[in-house]
Amino acid sequence: MNLRLETEGRIAQLLIDRADKRNAFDMAMWEALPGLLDQAARNSELRLLVVRAAVSGPFCAGADIKELLANKDDADWRARNQAAINRVQYELARHPLPTLAFIEGDCIGGGCGIALACDLRVATPAARFGITPAKLGLVYPLHDVKLLTDLVGPGQARRILYTGNLIEAAEAQRIGLVEMVADHPAELVDAILAASPHSIRETKRFVRRVLDGQTEDDAETLRIFAEAFTGKDFLEGTRAFVEKRKPEFGK
Repeated sequence: MNLRLETEGRIAQLLIDRADKRNAFDMAMWEALPGLLDQAARNSELRLLVVRAAVSGPFCAGADIKELLANKDDADWRARNQAAINRVQYELARHPLPTLAFIEGDCIGGGCGIALACDLRVATPAARFGITPAKLGLVYPLHDVKLLTDLVGPGQARRILYTGNLIEAAEAQRIGLVEMVADHPAELVDAILAASPHSIRETKRFVRRVLDGQTEDDAETLRIFAEAFTGKDFLEGTRAFVEKRKPEFGK
């Protein structure tokens, strides 16, 4: 399979496994991905979803251009393909688990979109990033343009989109496209797993509200804030603080 979900303990890995095509996504992969996302969401043991290449190298070269060319005159296929891509991006950006893209090589076009839809991005020094529709006469989806702009700001987003040029990992970190440059995401993964799952879950929802335009508390956000003080994670976290030990949070 070109896509698969593997779980180990509290971590799920969504593996892109099409190395012979530089992990380019075809229609079948776009349509299969939501089912894997749902599978991870339904597993109550999981605390983190990592998206990465199954084989060290390119993260994803983007859409399968040969498939696009073969179907360019089929309006029904194009509509189905657009719907599949939009669904993946929307659902990944709003997945209940914290999500992390680990990028070891080229992360281009639609592959960059997948990384953008994750909560966090860790890149190795060998990683390169580019969004190339301007070199193909295409237009990047609005949802993904917003994801990019939210991360790097409108000026850098325009530079990336207008030129289609590739940028190195260090430059990507400097402009906010990735959060860390490291040979492995273990340090960040360990820190996420050590934190309160309740805090992370609700904070992720709050950040999404802000990105979607909310600027003031409402009744629900006030309730979530207040009820945290009566939760088991607060009790464990404060006890651990007083006892000068690491907290041991549950699910």
